Amino acid sequence: MKFFVNFLSAFRIAASFAIIPTLWFQWVWVSLVLFVLAALSDFFDGYLARKYNVCTKLGGVMDHIGDKLIVVNTFIMLAIMMPLWFVIVPIIIMIARELYISGLREFLGTQKIEMPVPKARFSMGKIKTTLQMITITAILTVFALSSLKNPMSNTALVVFRSLFMFGIIGLWISLLASVWSATQYTGTFIEKLKKIKK
Repeated sequence: MKFFVNFLSAFRIAASFAIIPTLWFQWVWVSLVLFVLAALSDFFDGYLARKYNVCTKLGGVMDHIGDKLIVVNTFIMLAIMMPLWFVIVPIIIMIARELYISGLREFLGTQKIEMPVPKARFSMGKIKTTLQMITITAILTVFALSSLKNPMSNTALVVFRSLFMFGIIGLWISLLASVWSATQYTGTFIEKLKKIKK
């Protein structure tokens, strides 16, 4: 089971790089399937690791890296494909947030202090990641539907536009969750920093 759990994390890392050329060459259905499978693997590797008590430091690192890569790589490609301010702005801030948190962790690492991912079942960090994955899935679905050659019916067009708006609104809600999560990490960082000074 430990091998399978680590395999799911490794798959997510591989998918995060595979999604770049699939989006670049407009193979949007392939991109959509890859991303959905990667998102599902994120749920199942954590669930199985906890259920069968096969959590390891390597697995935790791979899981963390896989989560960040699949979201960040896809966000970058979406920003290239949709150069609109209301798409690019939240994406840039969310990617900057990931770099910021990584910087905090790296500094504490030099002091041999860990800043672990919150373990609460519904921590803001996990909510943020879930919102990002749902949002990306919605936007990729819009791209996939728009690639169909058959003209859309009026009903399908309404669904298409609604899904697009859902994706854009989801981007901004994900941004709020991302910033909120960053403030929590910052608070934790300041607490640990005080201990270093003492």
